[in-house]
Amino acid sequence: MKLIVGLGNPGKQYENTRHNIGFAVIAELAKQATGGSPRAKFDGEWIEATWGGQKCLLGKPLTFMNRSGMCVQPARDFFKVEDSDILVLCDDLALPAGKLRMRAQGSAGGQKGLDDILKRLGTDAICRLRIGIGAAPPGWDAADYVLGKFSGVESDTMRMAVQRAAEAVVDWVCRGTEFAMNKYNAG
Repeated sequence: MKLIVGLGNPGKQYENTRHNIGFAVIAELAKQATGGSPRAKFDGEWIEATWGGQKCLLGKPLTFMNRSGMCVQPARDFFKVEDSDILVLCDDLALPAGKLRMRAQGSAGGQKGLDDILKRLGTDAICRLRIGIGAAPPGWDAADYVLGKFSGVESDTMRMAVQRAAEAVVDWVCRGTEFAMNKYNAG
């Protein structure tokens, strides 16, 4: 089983914000899922999906971003998922808007939701797919920027990035981390 978790903040006021790009990818993947309606469990919303014969759980933590580990850790433990079978989808200020970067392990790189997950799981060997949202413009507070909505031009770029990120997730499930890294980190 694979655990695929998109990060974001719950609530209408955070819909379609830069910080919720992980939720957008999960929504895109859920359109393809055959596992029925989402179910609430472990402080999150989960839906089953299968790709390439591999059973997956798609999750959206319903805690706030900085407490995402409160959702991921009990799900990992309950389903006995190996750390290498967890993929976290999150925004990244350091990447240009729409750029994808997958890694098999490493630091949180300042992403507080990912940081909480790594701390609660006790490992940095968790695969992550970072989706670039671009840097905050000069004079902007980073928190205000990530909680802001995409502009019209950005929206088109990010819509395509969400679709590519969903494809990257399916490739990760079916063909592995190295394949997905080689294919999506280059573009």
